[in-house]
Amino acid sequence: MMPGTERIAILPGSYDPITRGHVAVAARAARLFDQIVVAVMENPDKSYLFSQEQRVGLAEASLASIPNCKVIADRGMLIDLYARLGASCVVKGIRNETDYRYETLQAEWNRAHLAGFETLYLPADEDEILISSTEVRQRLRDGEKIDDLLMPAAKELLLSEQFGFYKKEC
Repeated sequence: MMPGTERIAILPGSYDPITRGHVAVAARAARLFDQIVVAVMENPDKSYLFSQEQRVGLAEASLASIPNCKVIADRGMLIDLYARLGASCVVKGIRNETDYRYETLQAEWNRAHLAGFETLYLPADEDEILISSTEVRQRLRDGEKIDDLLMPAAKELLLSEQFGFYKKEC
């Protein structure tokens, strides 16, 4: 490979928090690209359960076994991050038709505002279709088990005193 031709994929999201489904998409993307960048994004119009710093920590713990993956925090526009990193594409996991419609609108906007912007959709595996950050947050609020939704390292971190869920039997 020529210098400067590294194929970089960005996996953007709020990751509030990162789930097993997100990790599965990242692992698949890591086999397709030289480097993947999981970008924990911040949208000022959105309310989060976890701070961006906490979301980055959970993502780092969850993705530690993927050697060509790095986690970053970003508060800007995805098109700006794409250009800054010299990315080859953005990878988005798709669980259903609703995800596809939403992500297609985002991809069209990004392509209209940055020439060469590419989006690759990876369909979720059947056993991950029902996994979502929303489900994790709901179970945390209800004190229910989260083992099947998170990576073990993320669950351990999430249930630590640092996150405030350590008193619950999740």
